[in-house]
Amino acid sequence: MAEWIVDRLHSTIGFEVKHMMISNVNGQFDSYTATIEAEDMDDFTTATVEFKLDVASVNTYSPDRDNHLKSAEFFNADAFPKITFTSTNIEKKGTDYLLHGQLTIKETTRPITFNVKYGGKGVNLWGTEVHGFAAETFIIREDFKLTWGAAIEATGMLVDKKVKIKVDLQVNPA
Repeated sequence: MAEWIVDRLHSTIGFEVKHMMISNVNGQFDSYTATIEAEDMDDFTTATVEFKLDVASVNTYSPDRDNHLKSAEFFNADAFPKITFTSTNIEKKGTDYLLHGQLTIKETTRPITFNVKYGGKGVNLWGTEVHGFAAETFIIREDFKLTWGAAIEATGMLVDKKVKIKVDLQVNPA
């Protein structure tokens, strides 16, 4: 099994959530580790995938909102400093993959499935083989004890319950 690590300069782990049910707010985690082990990167079904996100690194480009997300009303970064994902199974669906695994937020673990598109492989400027992947899934934030909310008269909820998780990765051999 070969180990692959994320090229942090060419990768993002983030999220998107509706604000006031009329627009999207995007954010990302600036600090994380991610590893992939695979017998053959051309057959991603042999891989195992693990992510560990540093909650305190959440970044929505609004310091006030980021501080609120780190607080006990949302992620409670002091008590629960990591969000983790560990794969359990990967299956091929046409040219894409379904990445099944366990997501843990605030000590709540639930199964989720990412839809993964393989972007292909190439050789970087230093002669190293690299591979690209894009993955998405949705979670219901209340399933992970992310329950803060405010109702507003005009559109209903201030923050939607449904959150898209978006992952764009370029990986290099370890």
